[in-house]
Amino acid sequence: MKVKLDVSVPSPLWRGLPRARGLARETIAACVAETQMTAREGAVVSLCLADDARLRALNLRWRGKDAPTNVLSFPSAVPDRSGEEPTLGDIALAYETLKREAEDLDVPLADHYRHLVAHGFLHLIGYDHEKDEEAERMEALETRILARLGAADPYARAVVDG
Repeated sequence: MKVKLDVSVPSPLWRGLPRARGLARETIAACVAETQMTAREGAVVSLCLADDARLRALNLRWRGKDAPTNVLSFPSAVPDRSGEEPTLGDIALAYETLKREAEDLDVPLADHYRHLVAHGFLHLIGYDHEKDEEAERMEALETRILARLGAADPYARAVVDG
């Protein structure tokens, strides 16, 4: 099963992570493999590489929180039955928050980015962390996904808001 990734980069700050598109594609492929996801071939995920201002506006509009956040996920509400590629949903990331967190955690920016892409993608396919048992399941899955990519356990000392 292959997921098509549609990436928009409205913020020039993302030049600070030159391989962002490729890293996201690799991360989503690892998510699909680790979850053994089954969906119609060609499912689409939109990834918006934005800044704190855009994530703050989205966070306020959709979650009622007037603050920037690292990642937001918007699962597709209605399955596509038109015969076109099904849309799984949208993921948005804020560069400044992601970079600050990576520095605070003393982890490579690329590893933290992969973690948040995986986190956002898992939300799109139904995973959550509202209850302790859900959080443990999601965190264990994220750890396995990142291990596939050669990244350290993100929950050794990570921060995830979205």
